[in-house]
Amino acid sequence: MNMVLTVAKPNLLSCNFPTLKTKNSIQPHKTTLFTSKCCFRQLSSSSFKPPFAASFQRKNSIIICKDSNKDSSNNVEEEGKRDWTTSILLFLLWAALIYYVSFLSPNQTPSRDMYFLKKLLNLKGDDGFRMNEVLVAEWYIMGLWPLVYSMLLLPTGRSSKTSVPVWPFLSLSFFGGIYALLPYFVLWKPPPPPIEEAELKTWPLNFLESKVTASILLASGIGIIIYAGLAGEDVWKEFYQYCRESKFIHIMSIDFTLLSTLAPFWVYNDMTARKWFDKGSWLLPVSLIPLLGPALYILLRPSLSTSVIAQTPVESE
Repeated sequence: MNMVLTVAKPNLLSCNFPTLKTKNSIQPHKTTLFTSKCCFRQLSSSSFKPPFAASFQRKNSIIICKDSNKDSSNNVEEEGKRDWTTSILLFLLWAALIYYVSFLSPNQTPSRDMYFLKKLLNLKGDDGFRMNEVLVAEWYIMGLWPLVYSMLLLPTGRSSKTSVPVWPFLSLSFFGGIYALLPYFVLWKPPPPPIEEAELKTWPLNFLESKVTASILLASGIGIIIYAGLAGEDVWKEFYQYCRESKFIHIMSIDFTLLSTLAPFWVYNDMTARKWFDKGSWLLPVSLIPLLGPALYILLRPSLSTSVIAQTPVESE
């Protein structure tokens, strides 16, 4: 119950305490101690003149007290709802994808799909057939995407609030792509756990944090995209026709599109974990470029050994 009371001094007090102690009270009023936060604001008598206090001419002050425990609990509840909402939406996306690729995607050329897969895996010798250059480029790019996500998710994409490790999903992504990564995105709960300096010198972080690895990744991506870009118009039209007929190529193209779409978020997550957003924010729009954008960020980002994440946790008293 809010009250406004005029005391001997020209101070106006507005608070949500049940009762207030005045200057003329005989017995002190005992209240339960709890954390509260107050906002102080200076008001002149001309801007705030109640009927019973209009005679005051000097400045008065108003104190508005609010219980912070209620606000903090509301914030935690709202944050939990947002986390669950995101997880549910990602789960529905993953379930819809699995249903689509299993039952609704085109499957007009199953025998040709098997032939293409054997050719791409070098399980079939040279028989004179020339593979589509765009298809070959997409196949090799799909082999680079799991490495990109491994370098973005380890260690800044790990979850400290759940016991679900990220490495099984990254390992499966070399075969299943985004279809294997989405379940981890559903279960992911930031922030990442702190790491020690010694962990950076062991496998796989020493490989994933290496600038040599990042340089090879970016150079490989540039070469593959140039190879696809130099293909003629007829080759692109043929690839488009393959996407409409082939289940294998159709699913792979959806995989490529979703990996490219979600990569900027993980670039942002890694950037903020390394405390590099002020200097590296210009790379966020660049990361929208499929493969090359995230690969460029990985090359230019600061090392974990010089970032805030490489610190030991603070023990609570």
